Amino acid sequence: MKLLPMNLLSDGGPLFMYTILITLIICVLLTIIVLIKGDKNDKGLKLIKSISLFALVWGFLGFMIGVIGAINDISMAKRISHQVLAGGLKIALFSPAFGSLTFLIARLGIIGIILKQK
Repeated sequence: MKLLPMNLLSDGGPLFMYTILITLIICVLLTIIVLIKGDKNDKGLKLIKSISLFALVWGFLGFMIGVIGAINDISMAKRISHQVLAGGLKIALFSPAFGSLTFLIARLGIIGIILKQK
């Protein structure tokens, strides 16, 4: 299994998944810049913290919107199979999982920056 196939980005909701991907790239780049150049006033560290928290919350917002839409569709359907419900929940969990992964990667970068400063 590949770490992040492109169909997962589309399946998890392109608006949410691509936004989280952009925040991941920004966090990684900022971490590299802060590690190389230093961060005297902790502006870079605060920015990484804020962006990573945004990715986490954005992923859960995508999950909530997806589940609300799925529940709405389920309530209007007369019959729904367990496989369809399980598949929908699997898709809905992509954005919070990717947001959490982005948050954790950024936090590892923050730990590295803090260790380098001391």
